[in-house]
Amino acid sequence: MTTITVKKKKGIGVGSLSFALCLIGILFTFRFGDKFCIGDIILNSIGLSAWSNGDSGIHYTNFYSIIFFIPSFIIGNIYQNNKFAKAGKIISGFLSVLILLVLITTIINFV
Repeated sequence: MTTITVKKKKGIGVGSLSFALCLIGILFTFRFGDKFCIGDIILNSIGLSAWSNGDSGIHYTNFYSIIFFIPSFIIGNIYQNNKFAKAGKIISGFLSVLILLVLITTIINFV
């Protein structure tokens, strides 16, 4: 007897939001070329400083991006069967760990 296996495709769902939040966190954090990053523009427009010493020092947007990366990781972990959820989870998890290591190193250097 022949068995037919049907491969189910992953659909777009709540887990796809994981990748979207990850992309927003990347856009919020990183500078592309010689342009300002979007996080600097948003923080300056609401009256917060993006840097610790004017235009130099500690770049605060790196730490604010955790607001996007942690939920992205959690959503990607919960809804693994949705399209792009695994990619969002892996990328946001890696960047979260990287940012936390930078934070720990910064704290150690100031002490």
